[in-house]
Amino acid sequence: MRSAMIRAIVDTLNVFPQSLLQLLMRIAIVPVFWRSGWGKLENMEQAIGLFREEYKLPILPPGLAAYLGTAVELAAPALILVGLATRLATLPLIALTLTIQFLVYPVSYPDHLLWFAILVFILTRGPGPISIDALLASHTEPSSAAVYGRPR
Repeated sequence: MRSAMIRAIVDTLNVFPQSLLQLLMRIAIVPVFWRSGWGKLENMEQAIGLFREEYKLPILPPGLAAYLGTAVELAAPALILVGLATRLATLPLIALTLTIQFLVYPVSYPDHLLWFAILVFILTRGPGPISIDALLASHTEPSSAAVYGRPR
């Protein structure tokens, strides 16, 4: 009796549409980076100061790092939200997440792990059918469907 009930619950969960999960993951990750980028854009001098005094990245000069970080934090989430070049757009955010984790705020690993997991999900599963990528894939050769994230 109990195993039948558990089986019914599992069967119900198994039909949850992956396309909805793909859309929700895209929507969920956008504000994390968008808010940070927008904050930098509103006060670029303060952002440069943060890169100079607090973040202290070893390779890039603070001004360049602030402008590049702002561009990535605004452009990539916008692409992910609409589902355009989605898989490609996850890559700089994954790199940014790893940089933040290992060079800036290592104690914030629970947040960074969550961001990383969502981004890797989007990277490996694609944006789903509710995306510009899927629309483009529907008008291209089948071999390009995997690039755009046509559902499997």
